[in-house]
Formats: sequence, structure tokens, C-alpha cells
Amino acid sequence: MSTKMDTAHDRKLDVESQLDSRMPEESLPVIDPEMERRVVRKIDKHLMPLIIGLSYLDRSNIGNAKIAGMEDDLHLDSDSYEWLLTIFYISYIVFEPLVLMWKVLPPHMWGAITVMGWALSATLQTVAFNWSGMMAARFFLGAFEASFAPGITFLLSFFYLRNELGLRCGFYLGAAPLATCFAGALAYGITSGHFHSIAAWRVLFLVEGLPAILAGVLTWFLMPDSPEKAKFLTKEELLVAQARKVRQVGTAESGRPHGIQWLEVRAALLDIKNWTTALMYFSCNVSFASLPVFLPTILAAMGYSKVNAQGLSAPPYFLAFLVVILTTWLADKYSQRGYTILVLSLIGAAGYIMLAVSSSTGVRYAGVFLAASGIFPAIGNILPWVMNNQGSESKRGTGIAILNVVGQCGPLLGTRLYPSSEGPYFKKGMWICAAFMLFNGALAMALRFRMAFENRKLDEKYGVLGGNGGDGNLAKNLKYGGRENDGPDFRSRGSALGSRGDLRPPLDLLDPESLWID
Repeated sequence: MSTKMDTAHDRKLDVESQLDSRMPEESLPVIDPEMERRVVRKIDKHLMPLIIGLSYLDRSNIGNAKIAGMEDDLHLDSDSYEWLLTIFYISYIVFEPLVLMWKVLPPHMWGAITVMGWALSATLQTVAFNWSGMMAARFFLGAFEASFAPGITFLLSFFYLRNELGLRCGFYLGAAPLATCFAGALAYGITSGHFHSIAAWRVLFLVEGLPAILAGVLTWFLMPDSPEKAKFLTKEELLVAQARKVRQVGTAESGRPHGIQWLEVRAALLDIKNWTTALMYFSCNVSFASLPVFLPTILAAMGYSKVNAQGLSAPPYFLAFLVVILTTWLADKYSQRGYTILVLSLIGAAGYIMLAVSSSTGVRYAGVFLAASGIFPAIGNILPWVMNNQGSESKRGTGIAILNVVGQCGPLLGTRLYPSSEGPYFKKGMWICAAFMLFNGALAMALRFRMAFENRKLDEKYGVLGGNGGDGNLAKNLKYGGRENDGPDFRSRGSALGSRGDLRPPLDLLDPESLWID
């Protein structure tokens, strides 16, 4: 074992020495574009998007379990069922700061711990025989998922440059509606069958939870800690990965992924833009949290049988997955994430308005498609917007923690909007969700113009950026803190006004003048 470790260590040192010998500080190293594309394709292939899909699969299947008999077997009324949803988000909020553990422990270790934790918690829902037992399982499920799901987004920022991050976040976050789509189809298959010794809803939890345990084991062995340590890259490709890392953090001697810079944590906490995106996430989550857990119930209330309601809950999420991928790609390509979120918010609001005003089954089902196609893609664009506008890894981790601590309060409201007494149309809940989606669009526009204003101020201070797409000048950025994210080429991405720069304003931690605008 020690021989293998020594060999890996020697390999890393050899790569770094070659990179240092080839890379003067005066300029970025020349990288063959085809070689870089090959490295990115290999990273894409090995980052296991199925993991995040399984996470959301386990969280959303309680809605399918409810109409498959869980409600009757556990003697749940409307309030007790809503508490099963609420307790998940309470623990999710409380344990959210643990997302920074991705900077403290190697990602393959922390990822495996969190995956295994929520997998076991999800599976143990199978053996809950009363409300208290199910509450305990849901609490631990939320605690472990609090670090994993947002942590994957944080981890992606270790591997991808700013203009690459949005689409990759889209694929990972798009796994949420895709997994919900799969959950609906799987629930249809399971609940339409007959089991003599075990209730169908228990089989549902078991079948959807056990694969996640295997995923936890695989995470330990297959998840890379960072691109420059990836075992699947050749020696030449590791040099490219190191050069990309220098483009991100300004030095080959970064402590990634270990260590938290507390001054940068403080800077992120003081940044009003982090709190604005957190409020946007809250608004989306009011609607997002209610849709997967209540959609089967809503469909059943529209006159479909419980089994058919399971199957009909799948197609809207598949469309949502496609829209997530399309919109994150467009937002990356045109640097217009603010307008993208506005349009998606309007689509989601329109869907909820259709659900609120119509009693027609066809119109209401069409409204479900619009609601899902607005909510999920809006979230899929909010998260990379946060990551794209943080200056360092500690600030990204803090930004994603703020986003989730505030944002996950949304489900505390969203999961209580559909009491059974207001069925079958749940008009009040639909109107509230529509209002929050409109509010989300307004916040996106306010944040966009705030970023555009700051970009113009930075153009006045440092000069307008050239056509480098926000990659920055390494020598100049080394002078201003050693990171492409923190130097004078640092601009807010998603406003496309004032410059083509990618991220937000520079932060010299010793310069109070720049503290508030990073």
C-alpha cells in the first residue's frame, strides 16, 4: 500500500515540477485546445451524475408512498404527513453548514459518508411502523442530504472553469426532475403489483433506497478529489489539469481541497448578492418542494386512479430535465442567466395560475408541465449563478451554504400549502406558488442590474476587459490576490453588461474598499 502511495506522490510532484518549469508567472501556459477538451470530456465521464439523481429520488418518493398505502398503514392525517415533510427540511437547514466539510476532508471520503448516510436513512423508512419512526428516518435523511446535494455543486467548481460550470450544474441538477420522473414510473410499476407479505409502499422505499447504498461504496473508490489528482488522467492530461487549476486559483501550490479561509467566509457573509440569490432559492423552493410530494395526490384528486396518478406524475419531470439542460447551456453561452431565470419564473407562474383557475383535467395537467418546466430549470440556473459569482473556494462554499440555509426554509412553507381539506383543487396553494415564482423573477432582474452596475464601476476602475471571455491575465491577477476570480478581470457573470468578464468584483482581503463588492 505504501509503495502505491509513494508512487502516486512522486507522480504528483513530477507533474508539478514540470508545470512549474514550463509556466512563468508572466503568462498563462499554452494549452492545446484539443487536449483540454479531452481532459474535460474525461472529467465529465467520471463524475457520476447518477449520485445526485439518487439523492433526489430518495427524497421525493414519499409522495408516491403516501398514495400507495403509507397514509393508511401509519394512520397519518394531513398534519402528521406534512410534519414528515417538514422535519426533513428542518434537519436539512440545521446541518447545511457541513457543506464546507468538502474543503476539510477529501471529497471521496466526505461524499461516501454522506451518500451512505442518506442511503441508509432512506432505506430504513421501509421498517417504520408508526409516525415517530418515520419522523426519525426523515430527520436523518435530511441531515445527510444537507451536505451532499449542495456539496456536489460545490465540488463541480473544483473541476470546471467558470464558462463550463453552468451546463455541468445543469446536468447534475437536471437529475432531480429526471430522477423524480423515474421515481414516478417505478412507483407505478411497484404499486400496480401485488405483494402478500409486505406493503407496496415499503417495497417502494426498499427498491429505491438499496441502490444508493451501493452508490455510497462506489463513491469512496471512484470519486476524484480534484482534477489534478484524478487517476483516470494520463501524465500529459494531468499537466493540463494543473494549468487549468492555475487559471482558476493562480498557483500550482493551492491547498485544495483542504482548508477554509475564514476571512473569505466573512466576505461572503457580508455580500448582499449572496442573500439575494438565497431569497430567490427560497421562492423557488416554496413551489419546488410541494410539487413532487403532492403531485400524485393532485393527480388522484383530478379523477385518476392512484396507480395511474403514479405514472402520470413522470412525464412533466422528463420535460423539466430537458429544459434544465437547454437553459443552462444557453445561459452559459450568452451570459444571460438573469433573463433566463426571469423567463423560467414566468413559465412556472403561468403553470400554477392554470392550476388555480381551471377545473378542467386537461388544462390542469398542462399546467403541471409548465410549472415543472419553470421551477426546476430556474433552480438549475440559480445555483451556478451563485458559484460563478464567488471569488474563491471558501466563498463558494459559504455562498452555497447561505443559499441552502435560507432557501431550504422555503419547503417549510411549501409543504404545508396543500391540506387535504382544500382538495381537490388546492387553489390557495396554487396562487401562493404562482406569486413566489413572480417574486423570484423580480429578484433575478434586480440582481442582474446590480451586477451590471458593479461591472461598470469596475470597468471605470480597471478598464474594460478585452475579448478573453473572462479567463483573465495570470500575471495581473497574481498581483491582485493570485486568482482569476479575484483579480481586476473579475466581473459578475449573468448580466452581460459592461464587460464580457465572468465573475464578480475583485477582493483584496486587506482592502476594505473592495470587501463589499466581491
